[in-house]
Amino acid sequence: MAKKKEVTVEERLRALYDLQLIDSRVDEIRNVRGELPLEVRDLEDEVAGLNIRLDKLISNLEVIDNDIAGKKNLIEESKSLIKKYTEQQKNVRNNREFNSLTKEVEFQELEIELAEKHIKEFKVQIEQKKEVIAETKERLKERENHLKHKKGELDAILSETEKEEQALIQKSEEYKEQIDDRLVAAYTRIRTNVKNGLAVVPIERGASGGSFFTIPPQVQVEIASRKKVITDEHSGRILVDAILAEEEREKMEKLFSKL
Repeated sequence: MAKKKEVTVEERLRALYDLQLIDSRVDEIRNVRGELPLEVRDLEDEVAGLNIRLDKLISNLEVIDNDIAGKKNLIEESKSLIKKYTEQQKNVRNNREFNSLTKEVEFQELEIELAEKHIKEFKVQIEQKKEVIAETKERLKERENHLKHKKGELDAILSETEKEEQALIQKSEEYKEQIDDRLVAAYTRIRTNVKNGLAVVPIERGASGGSFFTIPPQVQVEIASRKKVITDEHSGRILVDAILAEEEREKMEKLFSKL
């Protein structure tokens, strides 16, 4: 790996602040997307779940239809047996045979009665499941439309920002190459731990950017001299003077407008 060229403290501070401006721009782009990718993923999961539920409900209907068909076949078989036993009763030789056939007829009549009861119960289940299917289809349609809308939003944002985001990420890596690894590691650590990802901030009205803690005048002079990297004792952020910050903001705005 090639050794990084020696740079002055001021050059490091400028590169650090440029890096901060680039990374903050990436943050802004990602904030525009916000929770949309998660919303889309959740909606996709919900739609998939509703489709699975719908398939199961329709499958259950088919099972019930088959059960009804089975009961109807049983009824027809019982009617055939009743007819058969009734005919046999005409040719019996004694009361014992007649009573035996009568019991068979009664049993088949009970079988028919029970089968008809089951068919009624199955038909009630079918109506209930049809209601649930209708509600599920309505919910599925609504969720699919919502998903389509959210995907459209996300695709539009991605088409507008993806190219810029990738270019900025590449620039971020290029600027890190201008800074020594120890300082990059410190910057990354601070950025991870502070609000809004601001690891490098300018002095604003005598305080570090975004803070109410006043920077002592002597420290402000040191910061303005750009002779060493100074951090805010309260927030841990790296501090730069307002003039340097303004100069770098103007420079980076030109860069952003080209991306």
